[in-house]
Amino acid sequence: MSKNPEFVKFDKVDKSYDGKVLVVKDLQLDIAEGEFITMLGPSGSGKTTCLMMLAGFETPTNGEILLDGKIISNIPPHKRGIGMVFQNYALFPHMTVYENLAFPLKVRKIEKNEIDKKVDKALSMVSLNGFESRMPGQLSGGQQQRVAVARALVFDPSVVLMDEPLGALDKNLRESMQYEIKHIHENIGVTVVYVTHDQSEALTMSNRIAVFNDGKVQQLSNPSELYEKPVNSFVAEFIGENNTFNGEVSDISNDKCKVKLSNADILASPISVKSKGDKTTVSLRPERALIEPKEQMDNMFSGKIEEVIYHGDHTRVRINLLGNPEFILKVPNSTSNLELKVNEEIKIGWNSSDARALDPK
Repeated sequence: MSKNPEFVKFDKVDKSYDGKVLVVKDLQLDIAEGEFITMLGPSGSGKTTCLMMLAGFETPTNGEILLDGKIISNIPPHKRGIGMVFQNYALFPHMTVYENLAFPLKVRKIEKNEIDKKVDKALSMVSLNGFESRMPGQLSGGQQQRVAVARALVFDPSVVLMDEPLGALDKNLRESMQYEIKHIHENIGVTVVYVTHDQSEALTMSNRIAVFNDGKVQQLSNPSELYEKPVNSFVAEFIGENNTFNGEVSDISNDKCKVKLSNADILASPISVKSKGDKTTVSLRPERALIEPKEQMDNMFSGKIEEVIYHGDHTRVRINLLGNPEFILKVPNSTSNLELKVNEEIKIGWNSSDARALDPK
C-alpha cells in the first residue's frame, strides 16, 4: 500500500491568542505518512503552537488541520490517535513503569492479556524489559524519557508528537537518545512530528526540517539541503555556523554575481539577488573556506590569524579577513599538517558556488 504524502495537512492555518497578533500565519504544510519531520525555530516562532494545534490542545483561528484526509478540528485530543512525548516526561509518579504504559491502553478498554503483550513490545523497543515494576523515581532521566517514548507508542498511534523531549538531558545522553529515537522511527515507521530549537538535533534525526520564524515556515528541506543551500539569511544564520559579508551587487550573470564590500569585491552565487544594485548578505560556511589553497579559487584573500582553538576532530581558526575580525574557519585535524600561529598572515580561498548571496540582514 502506498503511503499518503498528505497524511498530516495544515491547510492555510492561522493562530492568534488575542485576536490581533498571529503567532502562526497562513501555514501550508504537508507531512507524509511515516515521515520524521522536525519543526525547528527560536522561541516564539510558532513551532510549539503548531504541535499543540495538531494534538488538539489549541484550536486554529483560521484554516483546517487534516489527519489522513479527515478534518480533526472538532475531535478531542484523546480521540485523535496521537501519541505525545513532553520535555518533562509527564509520567505518573505513583504508578510503576508497567502501569504508566498500561494506562493509555486501559482508557481504550483493551483486554488485560493484550495490554501485557503491548507493554512488553513497547518496552523492548526502548530496551527497558525487566523494568516493569520500577517507579519513575527509581529511574534515571534517560530511562524516564524512554518510558515516556514507550508510552507514546504503546497504543500504536498514527502520529507521535514530541515537544523538546530531550531538553532536560545532559549532552552525551541527549545525543545517544537522538540516535535511539531515530532508530525506533526507522524500525516501526510511525509518523513523527518533532519540535526543537536545537539545530544539530534536527539535522541528526529528521527526514525533513521546517524552519520557523515569526509564525511562518522559512524553508522546508532535508537536512543536507537546509545546511548547504539555505534560501535566506535567517536560515543560514540559524542552521550551523556561518560567515557573512554585507555588500551590494555590482555585476550579475548566469550563476555568479560580484558583490562589492567596503574594501574588496567577492564572487558568490546569486540566490536572493536579481539585479545590479541589490543589497545582499553573503553567507559562507566555515568549512568551505581553505587555508593556503593549492589551486586558484574564485575568492582569494590574505588575513591574519587572531585565535586558534583545538577541538579534537578539527581546529577552529578565527581570522581577521576583509575587515571582519570574526571570520571563522574549521580545519579537519586528520588531513591538515599546517602550523597555525596567532598573528600569522595566511591566504584564504573559497569558491563562488559555496558563497550564497542572500537577502540583506
